[in-house]
Amino acid sequence: MDFAGRILSFLRQLSLDIPPPKDVEVMNPFLDKDTFSICKKFYQKYYGDDGQRQMIIGINPGRFGGGITGIPFTDPIHLEAACGIASSFARRHELSSIFIYQMIEAFGGPEKFYQQFYITSVSPLGFKRQNKNLNYYDDKDLEKSIKPFVIDCFEKQMTFGINRTTAFCMGEGKNYKYLSRLNNEVKLFQRIIPLSHPRFIMQYRPKRKDEYIQQYLRVLSYEF
Repeated sequence: MDFAGRILSFLRQLSLDIPPPKDVEVMNPFLDKDTFSICKKFYQKYYGDDGQRQMIIGINPGRFGGGITGIPFTDPIHLEAACGIASSFARRHELSSIFIYQMIEAFGGPEKFYQQFYITSVSPLGFKRQNKNLNYYDDKDLEKSIKPFVIDCFEKQMTFGINRTTAFCMGEGKNYKYLSRLNNEVKLFQRIIPLSHPRFIMQYRPKRKDEYIQQYLRVLSYEF
């Protein structure tokens, strides 16, 4: 089984087997037949080999990016425009996806980027409260309850062909602190390097977007 096959097997079996806290809704896009079909096309296109990748770790999928397409930081527009994969999803932009795909283009394009990196999240499943995105760390009961799920997901993904020397964390605050504590406990990587989160950049520092893209390129291209 190649890298793509391992990813798809993992996604097909994803399930949060504990009840979430009150008012928290779990988003599992991989249960949708059309979404999983898109994931299959994407991963077979970019990960149909046995090459090793470095892991880039986000928070959890949002409603308008990975929560729709099943592919981290990839909204339906960039899925088609950048990756060449058409879908029936409503065409709308998601801020983080805009940044990521401009960065990927500056890196050399999707084929070059995905040949070297695998993007995932602390929780591969998303969360909503009152129909709004919810980060796992913004509800302490949720954060505590999903810890076994998070560890299990990381341990399974380590078998894909992940370089365990260095991983990159999207988010320099709470996500990085959580990942650092987890890594100290379960020893996933030798080091984790934080990067500014795309959503933060696009929402609060849009005029400095090009500066942040160059920062990503410098960090991701560094030989650790």
